[in-house]
Amino acid sequence: MSNIGSIIILLLQLYNFLVIARVLLSYFPNVDPYNPIVKFLFDVTEPVLAPIREILRQQFPQGGPMDFSPIVLFLIIFVLIRLVGVLF
Repeated sequence: MSNIGSIIILLLQLYNFLVIARVLLSYFPNVDPYNPIVKFLFDVTEPVLAPIREILRQQFPQGGPMDFSPIVLFLIIFVLIRLVGVLF
């Protein structure tokens, strides 16, 4: 695998950890949204999660109170890592 492929995979894995951190933060409702770390996590992950959430809402209007967009994003990242591994 080339260096470019390794860097792309590393960045995708790092983003995966950021999404996991955001999901874990959702279990703590009293987290200060103005905390710089919390704000960073939301600023970095929301631009990717929002379109996925909107697509899921259109496809499943009675989806219920659970947000499945992180799970879909995990699957997308998994596929991208596999594709980069094959292509590079």
